[in-house]
Amino acid sequence: MTPPAGAAARADPLERKRTVSAARTLVLVGNPNVGKSVLFGALTGTYVTVSNYPGTTVEVTRGSATIAGEGWHVLDTPGTNNLLPMSEDEQVTRDILLKEEGYVVLQVCDAKNLRRGLLLAAQLAEAEVPFALALNMADEAAGRGIRIDNEALSGELGVDVVPTVAVQRTGLPVLVERLPHARASRFRPRYDDAVEAAIAEVEPLLPAHPRLARRALALMVLAGDDSLRPWLAPQVSPSDLERMEEVRRRLAARYPESLRFVVARQRLASADALHDRVVTRGAANAGSSFARRLGAWSTAPLAGIPILLLVLFVAYEFVGVLGAKVAVDFLENTVFYDHVVPWTEGLIRFLVPAGPVQSFLVGPPGQSFRQTSGFLAGRYGLISMGLSYGMAIVLPIVATFFVAFSVLEDSGYLPRLAVMVNRIFKSMGLNGKAVLPMVLGLGCDTMATMTARIMETRKERVIVTLLLALGVPCSAQLAVIFAMLAGVSPRAALWFGGAILLVLFLVGWLASRVIPGRGSDFVLELPPLRVPQMGNVAVKTLARIEWYLREALPLFILGTLLLWVLDAVRGISLLERAAAPVVVGLLDLPPSAATAFILGFLRRDYAAAGLFQHFEPFMKAGTMTRDMNIQVTVALVTVTLFIPCIANFFMILKERGWRTGLAIGAFIMPFSVAVGAAVNVLMRQFY
Repeated sequence: MTPPAGAAARADPLERKRTVSAARTLVLVGNPNVGKSVLFGALTGTYVTVSNYPGTTVEVTRGSATIAGEGWHVLDTPGTNNLLPMSEDEQVTRDILLKEEGYVVLQVCDAKNLRRGLLLAAQLAEAEVPFALALNMADEAAGRGIRIDNEALSGELGVDVVPTVAVQRTGLPVLVERLPHARASRFRPRYDDAVEAAIAEVEPLLPAHPRLARRALALMVLAGDDSLRPWLAPQVSPSDLERMEEVRRRLAARYPESLRFVVARQRLASADALHDRVVTRGAANAGSSFARRLGAWSTAPLAGIPILLLVLFVAYEFVGVLGAKVAVDFLENTVFYDHVVPWTEGLIRFLVPAGPVQSFLVGPPGQSFRQTSGFLAGRYGLISMGLSYGMAIVLPIVATFFVAFSVLEDSGYLPRLAVMVNRIFKSMGLNGKAVLPMVLGLGCDTMATMTARIMETRKERVIVTLLLALGVPCSAQLAVIFAMLAGVSPRAALWFGGAILLVLFLVGWLASRVIPGRGSDFVLELPPLRVPQMGNVAVKTLARIEWYLREALPLFILGTLLLWVLDAVRGISLLERAAAPVVVGLLDLPPSAATAFILGFLRRDYAAAGLFQHFEPFMKAGTMTRDMNIQVTVALVTVTLFIPCIANFFMILKERGWRTGLAIGAFIMPFSVAVGAAVNVLMRQFY
């Protein structure tokens, strides 16, 4: 990021100890789930940009704010527990502090868990970066009987300490007033003599850094931070690198534990001592005690299940019924098909003279747009299909899902959901965090593929992406699937559910053993349960809808354009004829099912809807035979596992790269047909 005018880089390390009033960049740093993003939103408003940090898939958010009458750049970093990175998120935060120029740090800390915040503050103090400390959720800490002596803590650290309640904007004016005067902390964790001697030996070998003190860099080197090597290598001679490695090996030989653990333990001891000097505990209020009990029940093996079922029921009614049925039906039929598409067609016919150009845009006059090949209004028209799909079908679903997701997120329940299902996901080579993109996939797989970034390792992100593309139906497809399952026998419905769950577990288990790389430990902070702030929910929802319109909607338009081109060159009919022998021969389905599978590549629910139209007369008449029950089950299993919609496929290519995306597509297509054929054989034998 280019520093703003007037923000000079500081070559002299002693400059770090001075008040930094000329800085015009504010970097927010903090542990996960401390309200950092809420403070960022309060400082910057809605004019923000979200983008990947260079060379990573980790998102950082940038905005601008007026602080003390001057314009500042504001950067929200990923949540981190340590500046000695153990995940890509933590490395991005460390790299921002390493590479940004002329910044001031605002550390956001959970006042209820000051010990954890002080461990991060100790590292910022060692780095000698100018910072201020916001003790967020001060009201919840007081409710638990936690009393923090802010003045004593400020005196010990040598930086401004401001209690805040971000969701209520409490403390924000004082914080804004203090930020221009942020300064480096005088607090220094002390280590044993061997570590201090090693630090003194390594420091002179390190290059001068305009922002981070050599002491902090020396500790990173001694702890074995390999991610620092690309920055060090061009600035340090090979002989000095070898000398630093020799010091590290000599120090490591003194301890039975890893140096990373030794440094963290001794640093934590200093943070604990500081914590005990400034924190006292009193009696918690009744409301806080009830919230803690409810939080404990939500992760208990027995009490947590009814709470989980209640949450899922309410979420389904809101997203699956209100969003996927009521809102979609109104927007798709009443708004688009009754008004937008006819108005578009009428406007084109009024403005463009009759002839080849008019026919190209909206098809021949006197025909329904569903029967023409018009570019704007036609079977695969950019407005009649692409825009109506993105705006009338997917948008209301993802909007209601975003609202529900933001409520669950703001209430603190989502991490508890991850704890509840952690053991289940471990059998698939994942951990409980994977439940978040999986649940999101029930709204829209395209969006959920992007949220797979929350998984800490590339291996886990690839597995989650594969499972989303393979066996997690989006809400639009799920509605049609449920409608079809209502018309078959309960035994057939159990065959369908059992086959999908078995495939997900089997593929996840195999992928965890085949895909190279490592998994991650399941370490998740459980924030307290709280009443969601509707303003915060609204801001998060609007930001996510903006992302959808910017990132996902163009993919729907592009997918429609490709289908229009295929239709124009008769490629779709060729694909249907090529797929018919497989659909009829292996799956024992009617030839018309081939068309449904091809259209399913544009919209997953198109495939299910095409099958529904074929079997609906028999379901309504109650004439479902044994063979028809088997056919419906086989068709639903195959279409659920079939290649994802084109928008999701493009998102996979964007997130995971061309090689991984094409490999996932090449695996899913034959695999789904093979599973469908196997279910067909087994059901005809044992149904």
